[in-house]
Amino acid sequence: MSFLKDNNTTSDSSRVESRLAEARRKRGIAAAALAREAGVSRQTIYAMEAGDYVPNTAVALRLAQALETTVEDLFSLRETAVPPRAVRAHLLRAGELLPGTPVQLCRVGERLVGVPAVPAAWELHAADALVLDVEQSSVQLLGEEQTANRLLIAGCDPAASILARHLQRASVDLLAATVNSSAALQLLKNRLVHIAGTHLTDEAGNAPSSTAIQTAFPKRNVAVIAFAVWEEGLVTARGNPKKIERVADLARPGIRIVNREEGSGSRQLLDRHLREAGVPTRRVKGYEDTAAGHLPAAWKVYMGLADCCLATRSAARAFGLDFLPLAARRYDMVIRKEHLGTAPVERLLDTLTHSAFRRELETLGGYDTRETGRRII
Repeated sequence: MSFLKDNNTTSDSSRVESRLAEARRKRGIAAAALAREAGVSRQTIYAMEAGDYVPNTAVALRLAQALETTVEDLFSLRETAVPPRAVRAHLLRAGELLPGTPVQLCRVGERLVGVPAVPAAWELHAADALVLDVEQSSVQLLGEEQTANRLLIAGCDPAASILARHLQRASVDLLAATVNSSAALQLLKNRLVHIAGTHLTDEAGNAPSSTAIQTAFPKRNVAVIAFAVWEEGLVTARGNPKKIERVADLARPGIRIVNREEGSGSRQLLDRHLREAGVPTRRVKGYEDTAAGHLPAAWKVYMGLADCCLATRSAARAFGLDFLPLAARRYDMVIRKEHLGTAPVERLLDTLTHSAFRRELETLGGYDTRETGRRII
């Protein structure tokens, strides 16, 4: 036990491997209950499980006693890291990748999934590997594989970055694959992500639709958690120079839009409003031009590449654009029931209840968080 520090320091945490989470789940003990037995906080239990906190000798002994095991079975020194190597990974959005493309890695069950580390305009994202061969689904690791305590969410909500920041405080890394609602459900069905985000509605657009979820998961082996209610509408340049006031205006000469791809909730909303206005899609210039996400669509309006798009209020606010609301829609998280008991998902659900997280959603994104964290199914 010489690697355990009596002063609770974390200076050696990078050399210690923790099997605390596995032992706790095996014994069926909740993190809060174990924390009481060890005399620490629940957050400290999570940090020890993530390997970010090294307990002192007394705490380690109390943990071992509570779990009816030994300290050596709970904590050990890590072996020397193996040299970078090539591994097989299922690459999301493979058609957009080239050899050398940086990707982030996440394990979903037994499968290693690679997500493009798409750069923002002002920074390069951290990456775990580089694509070697798209057809062979091989990547070159940049170091030791670090996929523990990671969650992979597929969806189009710009607020995923806010959730990721708050989850970091709980020692969970959230990776986001930006796809539309229909594609997100398909990835979850194929067991390639932990969470699918969706805001599809019924044909009348009045309420979140369970039809797509029930079709993808007929055995009802998923849970649906409310994330937040957002506003979707027409996003135009600041000052709305083209005087766009309703969806029918998109058919006027001199107006060009950028659309969302088929299967997205935003395209579903636009198509419904066009039908109600009696406007055929062929009269809307730019209808076939698409952007993969609310922020990419709003960015094209910001850059003057389009006059209008359909996106969330948060996307318009991010670029200082004008916004004309069309509908309030709830964005849901769909999670396989088998993942609900895992530590990263438990921390995610706990984070949804935090007032600090909800305040940031409300102030930065303009979201309604009254239902946030409520289990729908």
